[in-house]
Amino acid sequence: MKKLIAFISIAALLTIGFSNFVYAQDAAAKKTTTVVKKDSTAKDTTAVAATAAAKPAAATATAAQPKSFHQVLKEEFIQGGPGFMGVILLTFIFGLAIAIERILYLTLASINSKKLLKKVEDALSNNDVEGAKDVCRNTRGPVAAIFAEGLNRYDNGLEEVEKSIISYGSVVTGRLENGVSWISLFIALAPMLGFMGTVIGMIEAFNNIAAAGEISPTVVASGIKVALLTTVFGLIVAVVLQVFYNYIISKIDTLVSDMEDTSIAFIDIVAKHLKK
Repeated sequence: MKKLIAFISIAALLTIGFSNFVYAQDAAAKKTTTVVKKDSTAKDTTAVAATAAAKPAAATATAAQPKSFHQVLKEEFIQGGPGFMGVILLTFIFGLAIAIERILYLTLASINSKKLLKKVEDALSNNDVEGAKDVCRNTRGPVAAIFAEGLNRYDNGLEEVEKSIISYGSVVTGRLENGVSWISLFIALAPMLGFMGTVIGMIEAFNNIAAAGEISPTVVASGIKVALLTTVFGLIVAVVLQVFYNYIISKIDTLVSDMEDTSIAFIDIVAKHLKK
């Protein structure tokens, strides 16, 4: 189930990214077609004056329309080049897919543990151990799984129940933390890739200066801009993934704390009923 959710998330993100890329290419193709049509029309001497008069108005109308943040981000991403930008995008996609999968898993793992504990206590009060097991089996989440594991050792005494809860609690905690290390890896990897792209871009900019034989502001500015774009996008990816990572860690801490509290209460309930 977890792998399926991660695969669906990755597929959705790739589809969105690909559609945006195609849209950008289509827009560029439309602009090129428009320019070609204008050039062919300009050959007619009777339309030269009208075209010249229309250009300032069209330029003013274009400048008057501010670009959205999404359009600016997309244009800057394309200018950064497909090399490191593509790798940074893949880092973001995989990191976000794992983060979404973890959030869904942890959300489904969260239950009302006090209500579950009350049901188990009522069943044990009626000496219905099998009924308590059924309650735990029919309830999702790590707390119910720990209770079920402890109830399986109910007939072996309180000491065996405690050992099984401690052992299985470590297993459940490991499941909650599964995949989190990959998110932290992508958080560290994204800015590193950005810095690497910047260094390589700067090297290419200096190569262009050496090939031109002079320091041209156009060559220097364009080369440095493309180089710095990889760092900007790498930092953006790291910031976004860091927010998801901290949220996931807080959810895990909450669940682990809830497991510990309810496990202690569960052991007290089992101890009380075993003494009867």
